[in-house]
Amino acid sequence: MVGQPDAIAPYLSAADASLRSRLRVVAAETVIPNDAKPSHAIRNSRGSSMRIALELVKRGEAQAVVSAGNTGALMGLATLLLKPLEGIDRPALVTVLPNQRKSKTVVLDLGANVACSSAMLVQFAVMGAVLAEEIVGIPAPRVALLNIGEEECKGLDNIREAAAVLKTTPAIDYIGYLEGNDLLSGKTDVLVCDGFVGNVTLKTMEGVVRMFLSLLKPAGDKPRSAWWLRWLGRWIQKRVAKRFGHLNPDQYNGACLLGLRGTVIKSHGAANQRAFAVAIQQAVQAVQRQIPERIALRLKAVLPKSD
Repeated sequence: MVGQPDAIAPYLSAADASLRSRLRVVAAETVIPNDAKPSHAIRNSRGSSMRIALELVKRGEAQAVVSAGNTGALMGLATLLLKPLEGIDRPALVTVLPNQRKSKTVVLDLGANVACSSAMLVQFAVMGAVLAEEIVGIPAPRVALLNIGEEECKGLDNIREAAAVLKTTPAIDYIGYLEGNDLLSGKTDVLVCDGFVGNVTLKTMEGVVRMFLSLLKPAGDKPRSAWWLRWLGRWIQKRVAKRFGHLNPDQYNGACLLGLRGTVIKSHGAANQRAFAVAIQQAVQAVQRQIPERIALRLKAVLPKSD
């Protein structure tokens, strides 16, 4: 744990002794504010908890970083300190979402890059396919591009150019374009888009899911009804919550910053304890499955050599 010891101590004192024995606290002088501009945050990052944590990974003293801090600063510092893999222009934020077919869909980029070239979209597709294989366990993942229509003539130039490259890229099962309403349909295993579209899409979906789940909670100001109606209401709420609870954003908190020579997980800033634990589990999985190393090997085999 990297941070200010005085702030961490009260929480550690309440934890089990067995847990405290596994933890090491690394002192940090400052914290990067969430509202700081990335460029300013990076210039003034010396002594900050975020930079110290990333430096631990760089030196091999830690294997992964999980942070709920400033997204722009995290991406900038991680790129500066850990460096992108060979063949990757810029890393991408990726998450794994549940879908209607009781499987998972890898979605990237979720906000690391507002604008993406066609080459970057192809790189994201390769990285997403590796993640789908190693984390989700899909042997030959289907890959699609998020677009405003399924017709080949639709979309921006960079999307159409990426589609043309993916059609001929070995070891990539490219299936074409998908629209936003297919985000959770399970029609694809990997869905690729630029960071602006991906971030808006994810936040919109999370907002709808949270609103839906909130409707399942009993309202405290309702007039008292017959006992059997209250029992029936609770039964329906439990059934629906069990059926759709896996869509709760807390269940898939944590976006992996793919494309770096190390593992970095970005958690929601407002994540609760359970959600943050999910982000830590993602980091453990990525390290155990050697995701950066496997992506590097796939890039060498799939992408053309640069001059």
